[in-house]
Amino acid sequence: MASAVQPESGVPTSGPAAAPDTGGELALELLVHGVGGTTPQAMLDDPRTVRVTGDETAGIHRRCDDADAEHRPEDYRDRPVPEAYCWCNLTSGNGARALWLVLLPFMVANLAHWMRPAATGRPRALRAYGVLVRLLSLSLTVLLVAAACEVALDLAAWQCAGSPACARDKSWLGFLSPEHGGWWAQPGRRLALAALLPALLTGLLWWLSHRTWSAYESQPPLRRPADDDGPEAAARPALRLPGFWYGRRLVARLRAAHTAAGFLTVAAALTAAATRHDRRPGGSGWLDALGWLLYGTLVAGGLFVVWVVASRGRSEREPDDRLDRAIVRALPGTALAVLAAAALHAAWSRPDWTSRGLLPGDETFGVIALGQGALVLAIGATAWWLARSRPEHRTVLGGLGGAAVATLACALGGVMSGGVAQRVADWLDGPGTPGMDGPIDGPPVLLSWQAAIIPLLLVVLLVIAAHFGNRTWHTRRREIRLMPEAYPGEPPDTARTRRIAGTVARAGLTDCAPWFVGTIAVVTLLFGGAAVLGAWVTGEVPGEAAESAPGPLAAGAQLAQALGSWLIGGLFILFIAAGRQAYRDASARRTIGILWDVGTFWPRAAHPFAPPCYAERAVPDLTWRMSTWTERTGGRLVISGHSQGSVLAAAAVWQLDPRTRRRVALLTYGSPLERLYGRWFPAYFGPGPLRALHREVHCWRNLWRRTDPIGGPVLPLDGTDPEVDRGPLRDPLAYGRTAEHPLPAPILGHSDYQADPAFAVERGGLLARLPGVPEQRPGPGAEAVCPPAGQAAGSGRSSR
Repeated sequence: MASAVQPESGVPTSGPAAAPDTGGELALELLVHGVGGTTPQAMLDDPRTVRVTGDETAGIHRRCDDADAEHRPEDYRDRPVPEAYCWCNLTSGNGARALWLVLLPFMVANLAHWMRPAATGRPRALRAYGVLVRLLSLSLTVLLVAAACEVALDLAAWQCAGSPACARDKSWLGFLSPEHGGWWAQPGRRLALAALLPALLTGLLWWLSHRTWSAYESQPPLRRPADDDGPEAAARPALRLPGFWYGRRLVARLRAAHTAAGFLTVAAALTAAATRHDRRPGGSGWLDALGWLLYGTLVAGGLFVVWVVASRGRSEREPDDRLDRAIVRALPGTALAVLAAAALHAAWSRPDWTSRGLLPGDETFGVIALGQGALVLAIGATAWWLARSRPEHRTVLGGLGGAAVATLACALGGVMSGGVAQRVADWLDGPGTPGMDGPIDGPPVLLSWQAAIIPLLLVVLLVIAAHFGNRTWHTRRREIRLMPEAYPGEPPDTARTRRIAGTVARAGLTDCAPWFVGTIAVVTLLFGGAAVLGAWVTGEVPGEAAESAPGPLAAGAQLAQALGSWLIGGLFILFIAAGRQAYRDASARRTIGILWDVGTFWPRAAHPFAPPCYAERAVPDLTWRMSTWTERTGGRLVISGHSQGSVLAAAAVWQLDPRTRRRVALLTYGSPLERLYGRWFPAYFGPGPLRALHREVHCWRNLWRRTDPIGGPVLPLDGTDPEVDRGPLRDPLAYGRTAEHPLPAPILGHSDYQADPAFAVERGGLLARLPGVPEQRPGPGAEAVCPPAGQAAGSGRSSR
């Protein structure tokens, strides 16, 4: 915990002035850190700490001197006992965690599920929205496995191993080459062997999901008293529901379905290749019949997988301990048996079979792209219908944020699958260009068209970035003009003014994110549709399709294809390298960690292979701690959350029973509760849920700064709850050198809120008011139970 600060001077102190007399009852301050994590020593401002409960992954820590505070309550009459909840190891760790970034499209698709608009009276549309997002997520799994099949089966086993010019330079493919005449030389046997790679990938995803499911989704929530869920339970916010942070049943069900879909995708690739050969004149009749039987089995299995995914969503009213064991155990095993049968069918001897051109089934990527486009449009239409029932002007893109994010998930999946295929093709064909002058035909035509639009998409990105850069520059100039009003009487300092104004202007870029995401989503959808149309109409890669066009157009198409091929592969490599750097370097982690920690905050409701939800461990941890500590000691507690920690703190307070919640105060600072979560996830953190939280939490204060790019006010919409937000706090605390700040005061932005005098004042005010909280909060218009702490403490609102 940072040192307390005297409001009058701003000089750090650590004595009784940090908090008022608690009246003889023990008080606890539970600190929850934010994005990027920290150490218990830094949070508690003491090198000697001890873990009082928890494990190496997440735990509660105290100073060594405070470890037995419950046995010495008289020593803490004038200050709370500080303890820190450290959860950083739930999302970060060693460099191997960078591999989770490969699953980013799955995480983004899972986010789209939680971005649905707030709606009333349209249960069918709500169910339809969830079903559509789950089906889109299933298509991403099929796309990933299809990309692995493209690399292993098509490019390596079918094209390169079947081409003497390509296999001659690849010693590791020599035993598969027809020139050697070995047992593996037949195309079907080469394909059956290569199918091990996508099958192992599917198995790895199943194992990772099962392992994290056991550690995260299976954490038991706190069981509430039966009288806590009365007739009004249906009207309570979703995060208030007892089973919200317990997704054990759904994740197990989805994991089985997605694993089966992966195995069936590999089996379909093998069956398509073998049956095309068997249907030729002179082919084996019984092999052809077996191929048709496999086709029927694959269709039936695919339909059953779709039914499993679509038929059941989340169950949140009560913690659901049941498992659909017949599905969870039998479905992946059955799909694996079908894959084994397809491999045996393909490996059966066919001496006259030779591999030429592309592997049958190259149109699969076009079908997936069209299906994803249709699902995105359906998600957008459903979200628009839901948003009409309960319009909120602060909701991003008018409620279409989920559809935009779903589009980006598909685009990320396309970039990653196409990038791997293009890079492998470029590596296998040596100096040639796949599909034009190389020894192999390269990846499917659609992937080449998708690569060719990457340069155009980057140009659009640069134009958008330039627009927002220009907007930031104008905001900075306006802030420079207004700076004398924020620090009246200070001598002008041009450099100081520009630094402060620049920080405020850059912090405002966060509010531009919705339009950035929306524009990119629309452009991506249009360009993706153009790529599918171009591939299907021409049937050729862009360079060959434009050969009959005028010279500049043909040259531009060839340049776009060549540049896009390198860019799409380079972007994938750069993406993985950036992820690795993020887990090795703290500053890089803070930059990328915003999206990552927001994405993994939400349970896996749509995609079971997404990175695990740390909140399904952290929220029960905090809820158990607050409930058991207040019941055991009878003391008062303030849960103090910074940044993402404030979201965890609010979610944990929502899960408490009313009796415990009356002894808990909430202090948030640098909080994205409304600025990010309220706008992007309106059904869960919109104005309605946040006001409901304010009614249920008797004492809640929120601190924010204009220089903070993440935090902001939590109830700023109509001014009916002025006692929640205090801010904007002055940052820096002093413009020039003063007696209290003889050295230049830093611009803190999103960090170190404890350095502001308002922090100690608000924390002390919350603790002082908890004993007088009545059992029921007065209705609208009545006197506030927890008035602004600054008024009672003799300090008005800080402003700039």
